[in-house]
Amino acid sequence: MKHRNSHLLVGYWSRLRSGRSVPDQTAIDPRAIKRILSHVFILDAADPNCPTYRLAGTSHCDRYGMELRGMNFLARWEMQSRGTIIQMMRKSLTSAEPICLSFAVETERGTAQMETVLAPLSFAGCTPSRFIGISQITGDGSALFSNTILCERLVDAKLVKENEPLESPDGVKFPPPSKFQTLRKAPHLRLVINRDTKPAEVPEGNVLMRRLVDALGIEIPPLRAVP
Repeated sequence: MKHRNSHLLVGYWSRLRSGRSVPDQTAIDPRAIKRILSHVFILDAADPNCPTYRLAGTSHCDRYGMELRGMNFLARWEMQSRGTIIQMMRKSLTSAEPICLSFAVETERGTAQMETVLAPLSFAGCTPSRFIGISQITGDGSALFSNTILCERLVDAKLVKENEPLESPDGVKFPPPSKFQTLRKAPHLRLVINRDTKPAEVPEGNVLMRRLVDALGIEIPPLRAVP
């Protein structure tokens, strides 16, 4: 793993286990990962051939230009990459170890290098069938500025061992010129704002935290007023 936030998520996942093989999704406290919350997502991989987003942070969704909930995680991966990812997901759920996917993405502006870490979860104490994940840029991300991801190609995939040292991004080699089959952008609705009235500002982290709390079924007691 190259990105510090990848290590942060794996460390949090490891602490949540508390002697179990994998933590349960209901044990996740969004407040504990507030700093990276907008990049975090959860996948339902009961069928690893079609892992779907149960929820995804706003920054992660922005990279694809749409709300990802209910979408197939493999949709924008090239065909040769999908088989390896499915195999690694199955291995992760069986071995109770996270996986790290290193890959190249293509946008209209060019290519960039990223990594995704997926850590297995159970739900309501059942057999592991979900993942908590995070995707981060590991090199020059200029191709992603104001551009959505069109296609993804796997470069490397491996199981992550606990306490794995942080890899240096120095000397990272970018993939050769893209050979992707460029995907056509799907149309999506745009929010039109009345410029005459200034909208109320709601902190992005608070909105996402509320979404995660609702989706995970976490009950947070109301705060007491201090006299």
